[in-house]
Amino acid sequence: MTTASQNAHGIHFGRTDVQNVGMGVGIVLIVVGILGFIPGITTQYSSLAFIGPGSTALLLGLFQLSMLLNILQLAIGAIGLVMSRSNPMGARNFLMGFGLLYIVLGVYGLIVGTGSAANFLSLNAPDNWTFMVLGLGMVGAGWLMSRHLADDAK
Repeated sequence: MTTASQNAHGIHFGRTDVQNVGMGVGIVLIVVGILGFIPGITTQYSSLAFIGPGSTALLLGLFQLSMLLNILQLAIGAIGLVMSRSNPMGARNFLMGFGLLYIVLGVYGLIVGTGSAANFLSLNAPDNWTFMVLGLGMVGAGWLMSRHLADDAK
């Protein structure tokens, strides 16, 4: 039983579902960004470079990363938390906007390849496919969970 009105869609902890998902994604991205700087969780840590394909450090032994990619994950996660706390449309915009960015990064990584100098974020195939799946999930969640927002505003 909830104390929210009958017309409210998915209100939990004073936030809508889209806000909770946006905050959850933001937290996960912050955690991933932090884990990328921890030796042991990041294998070959001594080869962690700031930028470029020369960084052979691997998060969990699978995902190639660089310091720039870790910083990018931390920044996107923090933006997600801020945008998702403010209002449901902020969460929707975060999920859909940055979801599209992840899709673009995944496609970019597949196009340039792992050894190319254009691979400035040090992406490998697991990174690329994970970014595309994450991006599609974020866009889908942003769209599905915010369809009712215009109806609730009436």
